[in-house]
Amino acid sequence: MATMTSLIGLINKIQRACTVLGDHGGEGLSLWEALPTVAVVGGQSSGKSSVLESVVGRDFLPRGSGIVTRRPLVLQLHKTDNGQEYAEFLHLPRKKFTDFASVRKEIADETDRITGKTKQISNIPIHLSIYSPNVVNLTLIDLPGLTKVAVEGQQESIVQDIENMVRSYVEKPNCIILAISPANQDIATSDAIKIAREVDPSGERTFGVVTKLDLMDKGTNAVDVLEGRQYRLQHPWVGIVNRSQADINKNVDMIAARRKEREYFETSPEYGHLAHKMGSEYLAKLLSQHLEQVIRQKIPSIIALINKTIDELNAELDRIGRPIAVDAGAQLYTILEMCRAFDKVFKEHLDGGRPGGDRIYGVFDHQLPAALKKLPLDRHLSLKNVQRVVNEADGYQPHLIAPEQGYRRLIDGSISYFKGPAEASVDAVHFVLKELVRKSIAETEELKRFPTLSNDIATAANEALERFREESRKTVIRLVDMESSYLTVEFFRKISLEPEKNPNGPPNSKSGPPNIDNYSDNHLRKIGSNVSSYINMVCDTLKNTIPKAVVYCQVREAKRSLLNHFYVLVGKKEKEKLGAMLDEDPALMEKRTQIAKRLELYKQARDDIDSVAWK
Repeated sequence: MATMTSLIGLINKIQRACTVLGDHGGEGLSLWEALPTVAVVGGQSSGKSSVLESVVGRDFLPRGSGIVTRRPLVLQLHKTDNGQEYAEFLHLPRKKFTDFASVRKEIADETDRITGKTKQISNIPIHLSIYSPNVVNLTLIDLPGLTKVAVEGQQESIVQDIENMVRSYVEKPNCIILAISPANQDIATSDAIKIAREVDPSGERTFGVVTKLDLMDKGTNAVDVLEGRQYRLQHPWVGIVNRSQADINKNVDMIAARRKEREYFETSPEYGHLAHKMGSEYLAKLLSQHLEQVIRQKIPSIIALINKTIDELNAELDRIGRPIAVDAGAQLYTILEMCRAFDKVFKEHLDGGRPGGDRIYGVFDHQLPAALKKLPLDRHLSLKNVQRVVNEADGYQPHLIAPEQGYRRLIDGSISYFKGPAEASVDAVHFVLKELVRKSIAETEELKRFPTLSNDIATAANEALERFREESRKTVIRLVDMESSYLTVEFFRKISLEPEKNPNGPPNSKSGPPNIDNYSDNHLRKIGSNVSSYINMVCDTLKNTIPKAVVYCQVREAKRSLLNHFYVLVGKKEKEKLGAMLDEDPALMEKRTQIAKRLELYKQARDDIDSVAWK
């Protein structure tokens, strides 16, 4: 079997390591909370400080009237074998205190740093470790004394605030309650017993301590309480005789005070038969023995918690990324892996695995047709404009048979309007692709740790999209220009074979060419109608070919070669520049460091517990 000292000392060591890493809270049960501790609870002036000092064997706590303990004091006692005796504060990790008067002053000063020089309280604990041959391995938490009324300088809520703070510790199932009650007060009215009864009705976690036995009125004693007849607990009551105020004023040595306490019980007619289980030394051993027993009972659950947390920490490290290697090959591999991860997310947006790609279809199915409908073709092919264009088309030499140049100019002018919707489609798809790049960067978990690389990839992707847009714009403009460069002859041949109605001639007769200088309105309308029909045919063609060109030049290229140019540039970079690209977010680096430290703590704790618990 492991000795009590080694097991409890190990738990103290783990608790301190948890405290250093801030692993004593958060979601779920932390390792710190899973390890048993002893919370010292009592009303103001109940003798809590004297009990703690007796257990430690040193005079080190601030004293005074009213509320003195205004922040929880997490006190870890470490038994030493080399005779050295000193104290260390967590907030001053490299400073050893050998003068315990300085320890008292530092507790007061550190309290004031948070609460100010007021009588207010704070739930931010002070962590103090004391190393001494005169202590047992133990963790004690000294809490502010329970009170019933607020005094001058305190908020009215302080009574409830203190109680809430005390409850936050003693409600935890792994907390052992050291309930301090003065002997000169009715145990039924004890603040400590009242709150202990509420959170631990069975009494299995509560140790009752009666202080100030030597201050009881003559003819009275606390035997009924100490023997458990007045209020029964599962654990024996312990009586304590505190140092008198005169002893405190004289700075009577605590070791001498312990000896004086033993003599009091051994020579007391009321308590002599209980002397072997009274006093601060007995209390410390009792708590230490019980703590060792509780630790042994909870080892399976502690190990289970440790294993669960190790799995969670490993998963978290995998999620945010393990540390990267420093050689150029590994750095290049990491960059390419990040690029592939981004490219995968980007393609999922385009192909439908993630939302966004459907907006490109919306450009072709809604925006392009709507833009084509809004073109001012009716105005361009109005009777007045047709007449103007036809009359101006041939210059000084009028046409002989049909106004072909007029037709061509009307068609060219109409087709030129298609350039606007074509370019707008290119820009709309470009905007969607840029937005998908932004979303894909944000959604690629692997990239979150590398803000510089994220920016580099985003810049390279957007530069590629600009190139694709320019090529796409050229292509759709070519499509429009091609419609102007060569007209579909068959369309007009069919028109020439159709009879033209002549309101002044006999029915179904073919009329000859109109007077060159005097076109009728009907003939001009016919020209406008013919051009409009041809332009509608061109519109239907472009409505199909523009999306094909845009997808081919932009969407298809974005899927195939979005980062190709970036890969070439990265391959030419030197090691230092590759390292600069993998410059991580400082907050994430700090998070990984903390996770790694916690992981090491939990693994070490598991190994240490395994090494001593089952010997």
